[in-house]
Amino acid sequence: MTIGGRPGTNDPIAVFVRPITCTSVAGDKPHLRPANQGMGFDMWNASAPVVVGVDGSDAAIDAAIWAIDEAVSRDVPLRIVHVTHIEDQRAATDDDLRLDVQYAEASVRAATAAVEATGTQVKIETEVLWGTVKTVLIDESRNAAMICLGSVGIGAIAGKVIGSTAATLAKESRCPVAIIRAPRRPHAGRTGWIVAVVENRADNESVIEHAMAEARLRKAPVLAVGVWQEEHREDILNRLVDAWKQLFPDVHVYPVASRAGIAQFLGENKDESVQLAIVGSADAAQVAQIIGPHSHPLTGHGECSVLVVR
Repeated sequence: MTIGGRPGTNDPIAVFVRPITCTSVAGDKPHLRPANQGMGFDMWNASAPVVVGVDGSDAAIDAAIWAIDEAVSRDVPLRIVHVTHIEDQRAATDDDLRLDVQYAEASVRAATAAVEATGTQVKIETEVLWGTVKTVLIDESRNAAMICLGSVGIGAIAGKVIGSTAATLAKESRCPVAIIRAPRRPHAGRTGWIVAVVENRADNESVIEHAMAEARLRKAPVLAVGVWQEEHREDILNRLVDAWKQLFPDVHVYPVASRAGIAQFLGENKDESVQLAIVGSADAAQVAQIIGPHSHPLTGHGECSVLVVR
């Protein structure tokens, strides 16, 4: 495989402002083009794909498999992307770039194979994108129904996702962001709650709508956690839950009031089987606390996947 040019040189494909997409067919030379050129996506387009950022880690593959149902339920493509970036592009050799592309393509192939192995019928799109992870994924979010990432691993996405990358995406993404963590202590025979934060904020209606949709999709009950501080919050919460039950009679909803924030609540209730916590963008700063540490247990972490909605 040869690379027909690289950033930092005078080659025809070298000068770019936006990330570069690398696509190839086995045995052919990769063709580089500006990311999303000609795709014509719109953030309100019903055909906008579910995007999964992969990096070769098991966590990324878990995220890709989790995202299958999201794509199928919307009848949209599952778009698997790998973001590759060389810090000092001018000093990079052709061999450096070739290895980077080969690793990226192997990462995408591994995730694609894992999705196909499930036997679920879903349309798959794949891209290799040049640029920084934050910039590229935020750009992807403009044309996506959802962005999905794995929360542990060794690559560029998974290694940073508890830190600045996840925080930036949670705050600046134009679409919902799912950060998927495989449970360290699986609960045998238990489906796992969908936890929805209920609070007096403008974006809370979106949180509830997504929670109900996820509960239906994953055949799971909803734990509605009221976290506001007003008096009579239990009565208010119960009235809200009664209204949701009328709209979603097939979803089991259990209300619980808490004076703690959602991260603290989940950390104090680790014995409950929670598969996904859904929060609004105002709670994006608590994402790292909800997901929890990579390797050793610490108090105050919920250790579950998180969906940040707008």
